[in-house]
Amino acid sequence: MLPLGIQTFSRIIEDNQLYVDKTREILRLITSGRYFFFSRPRRFGKSLLVSTLKEIFLGNRELFKGLYIYDKIAWKKHPVVHLDFSMITHDTPEHLEESLGNFLKHTAEAYGISLRFNLFYDNFRELIEKLSSNGRVVILIDEYDKPIIDHITDMAKAQANREILRNFFAVLKGSDPYLQFVFLTGVSKFSKVSVFSGLNNIKDITLNEQYATLLGITQEELETCFREYIAELAKARKMNHEELSATIKHWYNGYSWDGVNRVYNPTSLLNLFYDKRFSNYWFATGTPTFLIEMIKKADLDITKLEKIQIGDNILDSYDLENLDTTSLLFQTGYLTILDIELFGEESLYNLCLPNHEVRNSLFNYLLAAYTYTPVTEIAPAYHNLIRSLAQKDTETFRSLLVNLFSRIPYNLHIREERYYHSLCYMILALMGAEINLEVLSDKGRMDGVLELDSAIYVIEFKLGTAATALAQIKAQRYWEPYLHRGKELFLLGIGGFGEKQIEVVVEKI
Repeated sequence: MLPLGIQTFSRIIEDNQLYVDKTREILRLITSGRYFFFSRPRRFGKSLLVSTLKEIFLGNRELFKGLYIYDKIAWKKHPVVHLDFSMITHDTPEHLEESLGNFLKHTAEAYGISLRFNLFYDNFRELIEKLSSNGRVVILIDEYDKPIIDHITDMAKAQANREILRNFFAVLKGSDPYLQFVFLTGVSKFSKVSVFSGLNNIKDITLNEQYATLLGITQEELETCFREYIAELAKARKMNHEELSATIKHWYNGYSWDGVNRVYNPTSLLNLFYDKRFSNYWFATGTPTFLIEMIKKADLDITKLEKIQIGDNILDSYDLENLDTTSLLFQTGYLTILDIELFGEESLYNLCLPNHEVRNSLFNYLLAAYTYTPVTEIAPAYHNLIRSLAQKDTETFRSLLVNLFSRIPYNLHIREERYYHSLCYMILALMGAEINLEVLSDKGRMDGVLELDSAIYVIEFKLGTAATALAQIKAQRYWEPYLHRGKELFLLGIGGFGEKQIEVVVEKI
């Protein structure tokens, strides 16, 4: 049975649902240190990992029968404080303090302990000390950053919540003699004067190669654990095994935190096998409205998202008061590590979009934002563009483009070719075009090639005239590699944009 939406380890095991055994990596984790922070995007299995750790430290050995860790440790019961910030009220700083206080009192009552203080961080300290009379305490904290990132557009509230969290987590450092293991998860790691400033003994294993596959599904795990579901999906989609495997990889694989090991998004896979159809499952679990607006405001060159190079200091954390768009895209799962280049003691990270699901969904929302079009109308728009070219109806193609670009308010037109390259690049990507990214860096190669069943279009966009775009295709003879494909070959020059009416010139070879 597929554990759709289930984040509790004991329920998965007791209900005989599918569990991909990650306890080999978990064993390495719990035997190699005591204080850890681990970041992954939303809906990537962090809560299930925390739940699994909880059962291990509660000594519930029988739940792990048949799993790697079952006979590898001396099972011992520890007092466990399991704090899930998705269950903590944080709409105001006052409610955050009150909700934390209530959580501590509830946990104390569960262990038969009474707390004496009024301040929540004093009660946290007392709770740990009193629990330690039954053995060293385990602290498991899930989604620690939720009270901050949920208010990222309200700086005053985000900062106030951050200060509360900093005081709360600072208790852990002074409680070291009473603690067995501390594990925090979240989407982000904030820098400078941050929530971890009082907890400087915590080890961030987010980019540690030993834990690159701790969450997510590897290719081997997909082929072994999901074998029967793959067979069912192949039958439902009328695809052979090779076809289906390639399609699943194209849609959902590609996430990497070490530039070597790649994993599938677990949420997307589970929903794929349940629904037996391909869709943007992970993206649909949370539309990143703030992120879309931030990308747009930063005037980010969208074409660079296919490969962007940054230093490791950008990936490590981000500053709440000065958010870096690339860092935010990486930590939230919209960019991943393609590979890592070493220069002496320094590392340069090449980032890229992880897979088709993320690329398609992100470009849908970005194109909607850039053209002021409802996102529900974007998919029909580019499907109509494809249909018009499939029917060799270039006038309808031109009309559809004009309609799309005419939605941009007059006062927002930007006389920069890069801006329109980004727009056209997104349109081509959504249409399924083969895109040469070098041209989008102004190095003089073709903008795109769209290959359909009966025709191939070599496409060039220009801020100037369509005739200029067509002349560049012909002068550079971009069309020559496609002469012997056995399909009709068209050269498509598109120009205008800005304040002009879009022009389309087509010539058949």
